[in-house]
Amino acid sequence: MKLYVMTDLEGVAGVLDSENWCQHSSKHKDLAVELLTREVNAAVDGFIEGGATEIMIVDGHGSGGINPAILDPRVQLMRWYPAGLLPLDSSYDAVAWVGQHAKACTKYAHLAHTQSMWTIDFSVNGLSIGEFGRLALCAAERGVRCIFGSGDEAFTREAQALVPGIETVCVKWGTSPDTGEELPFAEYRRSKAPGIHLSVVKARELIREGACRAVKRAMNEDFGLIADLPKPPYRVDVKLRAGDDTPARTLYATHPSSIVGVLYTPLESAG
Repeated sequence: MKLYVMTDLEGVAGVLDSENWCQHSSKHKDLAVELLTREVNAAVDGFIEGGATEIMIVDGHGSGGINPAILDPRVQLMRWYPAGLLPLDSSYDAVAWVGQHAKACTKYAHLAHTQSMWTIDFSVNGLSIGEFGRLALCAAERGVRCIFGSGDEAFTREAQALVPGIETVCVKWGTSPDTGEELPFAEYRRSKAPGIHLSVVKARELIREGACRAVKRAMNEDFGLIADLPKPPYRVDVKLRAGDDTPARTLYATHPSSIVGVLYTPLESAG
């Protein structure tokens, strides 16, 4: 089984907030990267134990989230790819996520956002999705199953709602009951920092076990594709919060036939 594994930093146990842990200049960025890489290594152990034979790790965090020096030697690492190109193709048997967070403005989510903390909502044909959903829709269009994801509890609920049967592992919980839709950027980022985390050792144990289950299930069960895939033509709408010098605004893109195409079409102002 050939796996495509998307990674991100905000859904990792022990990554406590965005400002101090997730930005390029954050004081705890190196530790955050180590924590993610060790969660990835735990997942790799589980995937291989379950029967995976080839694993591509994709560093999906904007400022970088993987330390190649401590990454499991049995995998390959992908970082960046040409604009407008999604390297996930039908040669992969399945997609998995490690360190994933919930979509923007999710209640009880930890460090929730979609692409950036500026986003209030991101939708395809009216279906509100986050970063997980973007890749899951692309995978479904290309016939690749989504079998595993680890991150905060709100992410696991989001994943299970979109992809029936996906194996998930919760490593932390957000504790803010508010969406934060009305907040400016800095206040929104702080509002999604409160949370409760598993110990990093326990989180890795659960990730290894869940990853193993996911691959074993995928070899024997039919699950992991979105049941109600949006139909063409496609339209993306992105609602952005106001900044100090910019008003709230909405951007959009359209494509006549492809989800991958609309998600990689440059956005325009909706006026």
